[in-house]
Amino acid sequence: MTMSARGISLHLSGFDLLRNISLEVEAGKVTTIVGPNGAGKSSLLKVLTGEMPPTAGDVYLNSRLLNQWSLLEKAQMLAVLPQHTLLNFSFTADEVVGLGRIPHQTGSAKDVEIVAEALELVDASYLQRRFYTQMSGGEKQRVQLARVLAQIWQPSCLGEQFLVLDEPTSAFDLSHQKLTLDIVRQLAQKGVGVVMVVHDLNLAARCADNIVVIDGGVIAAQGSPEVVLTETLIDKVFGVKSIISEHPITKRPLVIT
Repeated sequence: MTMSARGISLHLSGFDLLRNISLEVEAGKVTTIVGPNGAGKSSLLKVLTGEMPPTAGDVYLNSRLLNQWSLLEKAQMLAVLPQHTLLNFSFTADEVVGLGRIPHQTGSAKDVEIVAEALELVDASYLQRRFYTQMSGGEKQRVQLARVLAQIWQPSCLGEQFLVLDEPTSAFDLSHQKLTLDIVRQLAQKGVGVVMVVHDLNLAARCADNIVVIDGGVIAAQGSPEVVLTETLIDKVFGVKSIISEHPITKRPLVIT
């Protein structure tokens, strides 16, 4: 099963933000979307998740048109972490993460257990009773990550589950960047399909099974990190001269600029 876009375009305010894009996010695989600023990465995520309807083309979730699933059904299979999350209420971390359990009927005792486990996974157990409005930017991001993890903590009988992340590591220090990528890989090993926008090409190469390069609203390249990350493509898309080496530990491509 997959989450897929087939020939989608997005025309907004006189601009073609996306043009005839087709891609598949496979269950159990990590797909990273990279590209320069303004290339259409976040717009693509918004169309994939149903936040914005495409001008043309279709989005499918587990072989059914995305808009044919009810909101409750979709929430049990698809968890989304946007780049910016506005929350100005004095909720504790527990309460914020608990929002991810709303689509499920697992009972308060089980939900409390899942919330605690999700916070522990993102190294945020110490924030359980702290008010969200009193946290640092990185702490808020980790709590929001725990929220979407809690949303897909258990398998769904409706179909495969997918996690969509827009620049999830942007507010993190090095240790929490690594932790997030490790969590993403663990989820994929459990069968969850992950798609995320990442700015750092080396972070993308480290965790991705498939890299999609967006440039000017079209797909410039897609495939494995070894196939996609070439000196020629990086020069063409990003305007940066680079050398591609091999990471001594991960054996993945290492982009040196």
